[in-house]
Amino acid sequence: MRAAVDAVAEWLRDPAAAEPTRSQLADAVRTTARTLAQVAPGGSVEVRVPPFVAVQCIEGLRHTRGTPPNVVETDARTWLLLATGRLDLAGALDSGRASASGSRAGDIVHWLPLTRV
Repeated sequence: MRAAVDAVAEWLRDPAAAEPTRSQLADAVRTTARTLAQVAPGGSVEVRVPPFVAVQCIEGLRHTRGTPPNVVETDARTWLLLATGRLDLAGALDSGRASASGSRAGDIVHWLPLTRV
């Protein structure tokens, strides 16, 4: 995970920096989201970062069909800012950069950040 995040770290620190390649961005997003699913296993919350990944995490009732009741969705850059501690979930929600639905969606904050840049 560390190498994948390091590849996009400059862009996370400075949005005016050169944007990472789609491959670098996909690798960083997928690796961090899957790490969240490993450190907070379960199926009660779905984290979506379209078009790259959707993972289920956090113990509790598992959802298997249709739209899950607890969802956090955001774009790739915002997700990586959350995963690296450069943005908190409340700030992302307040600014409209992320959306959350369901009473358990906010529980992901207990496992963030996953790493630092």
